[in-house]
Amino acid sequence: MGVSDYLRPEHGYAMLVIIYTNLMLVYLMLQVGKYRKKANIKYPAMTSKTDHLFNCYQRAHHNTLEWLPIFYSLFVPSAIVYPVYASILGALFVTSRFLYAWGYYTGDPAKRNWGTWGELAVLFLLFMVGYITLGQFGIV
Repeated sequence: MGVSDYLRPEHGYAMLVIIYTNLMLVYLMLQVGKYRKKANIKYPAMTSKTDHLFNCYQRAHHNTLEWLPIFYSLFVPSAIVYPVYASILGALFVTSRFLYAWGYYTGDPAKRNWGTWGELAVLFLLFMVGYITLGQFGIV
């Protein structure tokens, strides 16, 4: 038996969210690299003392990387049990990260808040994992 023998067709949505997440990461990475080249900021510098906008680009990418372990650790178990609901929440989270980055790219860090609503999706994934866990112990 292969892995696909254990998956329902709805799990395809979860796979799409994983692809979407990775495309978003590549996009953010390319944006930082493009701005780094434009501003002539040499590696290994992670920040610039003179270019505020570069720091905004870098921070948008870095913050997303900080969220990813939390997102994936909640998304994967949720998607195994509830693939459609988890995929909706996952797509909302990833979309919010684009908005977060685009807000940061304006140079006004307060505009990053355009995308912070995606954290609610992560909170709902946390509730889903909690519910699944309680179910494993026969509590719900």
